[in-house]
Amino acid sequence: MPRVSLPLEISPEARQNPHWALVERVAASRGFHSSHRVREFFFYVCDCALRGVPEEATEQQIGIHVFRRPPGYNSSEDSIVRTHARSLRQKLTEYFSSEGANEEIVITIPKGHYLPVFEPREPRELKEQTGNVPPAMSPPAPEEVAEEAAASPARHRFLWLAGLLAVLLLAIGGWFAWTHAQSHPGPVKQFWAPFLANKSSLVIYSNALFSGNSKDGLKYADPMTMQQPLPPNYVDDYTGIGELTSVYDLAHLFDRYHSQFVLKRSLLVTWDQAQNSNLIFIGSVAENPSLRDIPNTREFSLMSNGTESGIINHHPLPGEPKIYERPEYPLTRDYAILALLPGLQPGYQTLIFSGLTTYGTQAAVEFACHRDTLQQLLSKVRGKNGQIRPFEAVLETSIVGGVPVETHLVTVHIR
Repeated sequence: MPRVSLPLEISPEARQNPHWALVERVAASRGFHSSHRVREFFFYVCDCALRGVPEEATEQQIGIHVFRRPPGYNSSEDSIVRTHARSLRQKLTEYFSSEGANEEIVITIPKGHYLPVFEPREPRELKEQTGNVPPAMSPPAPEEVAEEAAASPARHRFLWLAGLLAVLLLAIGGWFAWTHAQSHPGPVKQFWAPFLANKSSLVIYSNALFSGNSKDGLKYADPMTMQQPLPPNYVDDYTGIGELTSVYDLAHLFDRYHSQFVLKRSLLVTWDQAQNSNLIFIGSVAENPSLRDIPNTREFSLMSNGTESGIINHHPLPGEPKIYERPEYPLTRDYAILALLPGLQPGYQTLIFSGLTTYGTQAAVEFACHRDTLQQLLSKVRGKNGQIRPFEAVLETSIVGGVPVETHLVTVHIR
C-alpha cells in the first residue's frame, strides 16, 4: 500500500510508535483518498494519542490545527469538527470491516471524544475473518445444551467479575497515565508553566520610533539619542512583522493551554502593572524602551554602530567568539537573545526574545514554542532537581526570502 504524504507536522514519538504503520495504512485506504480534511483530522488526533497528550485533541484544538480556525473561535456555533468526526468514525468502521479486516489492531474514536483508541481485535472475530475457524458451527447436541444451561449461571458470574476486573484495570491504568503526564510534562508545558499559571503574564512588544509622517516620508529615529519629551512629529505606533508573528504564536500557545496574557506595546507599559506580572518582552532593546528600564541581560547584549550589527558576548567561554556578527546585505543570517530571568518581584519571571532584526525575534519565539527545539534548550538549562535555571542564550537563524527558516542554539550561559 502506498505511503500517504503528511500535511501536518508529525512528532517523532508518533512516527516511532509501532501503531504508526497502521495509521498510515488506514490513511492510504480507498475511503480516505478523496477526503483530505478527514485524513488530516485522522493524522492529528492519532499523533495526539500516540504522544499521550489528550489535552491537545479537544474540539477547540482540532479546529485550530486542522481546520485553520482562529484561537478562541466559538465551537458551539461552528460544527466543522463534529461533522468531520462523524465522517471519520464511519470511514474507520468501513476500513476495519473490509480492507482492514485482517488487522490485529483496530482504531476507534468513541462518541463524545476525539482521541483514538488502539485495541486488539476480538480473537474470535479475527479468526473468522482470516478463515482459521469456520464462521458457523454445527448445532450442539441436546445433552450439550443441557450441560451449557447448567453451567451458564456460573459462567455469567465469571464473565461479570472478569468484566469488572477489566474496568478496574483500565481505570487504574488511566490514572497512572494521567499522573505520569502531570509529573512528566512535555518540554513546551514545562518551559512555559510559570507563564501559563493563574498569575498575570504581560506581553510587551516593541514599537519603533520614526519622525515625519506616512504621506511625506518616515525616517527611523534612533531611540538611544531621542529627545525627551518626544517632539510632535515623532510616530510611535509601528512594529515589525516578526513581532506581529510572535504575538500570534504566543496567542496560539496560550490558547492551547487555556491561558491568557495581557498585550501592551512598549511605550504604553505601566510599571504598577508590570511589577506584579510575569513579563515577556518581544523585540530588540533598541525598539523596546521598557526593556531598558528593568534588570537586563548581562552575558549578551545587542551591538549596532551603524555599519555593524551583532551580539556581544561579555564573558566568552572557551571556544566562543566575542561577537556574533551578522551580514548587513544580503540579510541571510540573524542572531537573537533568548533569556529567562527573575521577575521584578519574587515569584515572577521574565522572558526576553530580542533579535538583531525583526526576523531574529520571530525565530526566537518560534524556537521557544516547539517541543523539539525546546528539548535541546532544556537539556542544557535544567538543574539537578529538574528545575529550569535562569539563563541567557544566543540563537542563530537562516533567512530565506525574508523568512527565518532554520534556527539553532549557538550557546547558553547559566545565570
